[in-house]
Amino acid sequence: MEGACTQNGGMTAFRSSLLSVIVWLVAAGVPPAASAAQTPPPLTTIASLDVTRYMGTWYELARYPNRFQRDCSGPAVAAYSLQPDGRVQVVNRCPQADGKTDEAIGEARRVGQPGSARLEVRFAPAWLSWLPLVWGNYWVIDLDPAYQLSVVSEPTREYLWVLSRTPTVEPAVWDALMVRLRDKGFDLSRLKRAGAAN
Repeated sequence: MEGACTQNGGMTAFRSSLLSVIVWLVAAGVPPAASAAQTPPPLTTIASLDVTRYMGTWYELARYPNRFQRDCSGPAVAAYSLQPDGRVQVVNRCPQADGKTDEAIGEARRVGQPGSARLEVRFAPAWLSWLPLVWGNYWVIDLDPAYQLSVVSEPTREYLWVLSRTPTVEPAVWDALMVRLRDKGFDLSRLKRAGAAN
């Protein structure tokens, strides 16, 4: 019993010391470790997207690595064209190590009200389009006024693409974009620049 009392007394002193340290850290403005890496706020899109202006060719400047581009040996190129029914044809192309080009043809549709920057895209056959699981989120979360630089992601931030009308952008433009993405809660260490090894 005496040993247990001594052990309990030591634990009490330890807890008291630990509490004192936490109180001091809070008073000093240092957040506890648990709150230092807080979950970022819900991801939002741009206020409004003019789909017609968004059409055309986009070059991939960077992306989060993903399973469906693992065989790409270089940056992808996406071509969007508006269809008579208001949907968008999507043609993605990426170079392969053997010199060939892999091509995926899909379809995108707007979700929500006119002007919504939330779209869904599918590359599954059209006869499967009634299945919700074949549609993936395509959210435009950053877009310059001239529609020259775009960032696409989805609510969980698991996927991310930086797209441009040109294969390269000025360093200052890139740096400013990285600041905005960091502020939106993205882990920039995951971002793979175009031309980097897989």
